[in-house]
Amino acid sequence: KYAREHGLPYLGLCYGFQIAVIEFARNVCGLKGAGSTEIDPNAPHPVIDILPEQRALASMGGNMRLGGQDIDVAKGSMVSQMYGGVDSVRLRFRHRYEVAPDYIERLEAAGLVFCGRSPDQRIMQILELSAADHPYFVATQAHAELTSRPLRPDPMFLGLVDAARDFSGGGKANQTKSAKVTAD
Repeated sequence: KYAREHGLPYLGLCYGFQIAVIEFARNVCGLKGAGSTEIDPNAPHPVIDILPEQRALASMGGNMRLGGQDIDVAKGSMVSQMYGGVDSVRLRFRHRYEVAPDYIERLEAAGLVFCGRSPDQRIMQILELSAADHPYFVATQAHAELTSRPLRPDPMFLGLVDAARDFSGGGKANQTKSAKVTAD
């Protein structure tokens, strides 16, 4: 909530994605008691719920949604721009919960942008707030750290670092001023 309301750059990974959805549902959509069935099976508004294919499983061992998955990315979204304008990316996952389909339309109507979805459009994978609403608020159900390398970090991490630098006053315009002051 603090990051969203104060323009603080935010990147949520996996559970950070789910928490962003819950916070938005509670504080923007006004859904008191919005939550995850993983934490509260009786949540009044289960905006995060178990994937349908996981419900029938008796054992919750290594059977979650794992590994590399393709994500359709909305053209023109901040995330698409970070990845060079692509319409699809492949990220790695380890989860069994999703945004409950019954709440997607309400969340989107209130301004949450689900800019990354599974190819069948059923599972919400990446969200953002528009640049008009927030300088950098991005979250993904994926583990972007698993596709990052020391010299090739995932673009979402680069976006976070750039936004944090700008937020702290160290953006490109301020770097030029600092360099000039130091040189004088």
